[in-house]
Amino acid sequence: MLQLSATFTNKPIMSLRTGARVATVASPIINPNNLKIEGFYCQDIRTRQKLVLLTQDIRDIISQGLVVNDHDVLSEPEDLIRLRKIMEIDLQIMGMPVVTVDKHKIGKINDYATDTQTLYIQKLYVAQPLIKSLSGGQLSVDRSQIVEITNRKIVIQEPLQPTKAGIRVTAPVAS
Repeated sequence: MLQLSATFTNKPIMSLRTGARVATVASPIINPNNLKIEGFYCQDIRTRQKLVLLTQDIRDIISQGLVVNDHDVLSEPEDLIRLRKIMEIDLQIMGMPVVTVDKHKIGKINDYATDTQTLYIQKLYVAQPLIKSLSGGQLSVDRSQIVEITNRKIVIQEPLQPTKAGIRVTAPVAS
């Protein structure tokens, strides 16, 4: 099932063991190579410390928030060596410009939909400039239309063109 980005941000992280809130989700950690949410930055309820919740530690996603076994699944960012490069890139796709291969400006990302089973971002919702939005409204971009992701923009196929098989997605350079 697809869920919008608001499903995850500012939601509580609940412990199955205690039944209490252990943290609050701050923002996702998005892998720029495949648009998978690898984890979430969160704020610990007790210490107000910035911690990371890995996606494999999430037991369930419910309307009230995320469910984990216990507080012990939260890690300090510097302890996650395999995720370090992705965290350094710090891809924040909200507000990122979207352009076509032919350099036509489409608009900026104002939301995205994530598959709750795999946590891959499946759709990007692009707010078009005022003049285009009067005639066409909001544009939905499927992940298969993405050609390239850089640290400044997302490049997609022309909206009315068929997509090609074997599209490569390149990772942005860490700044």
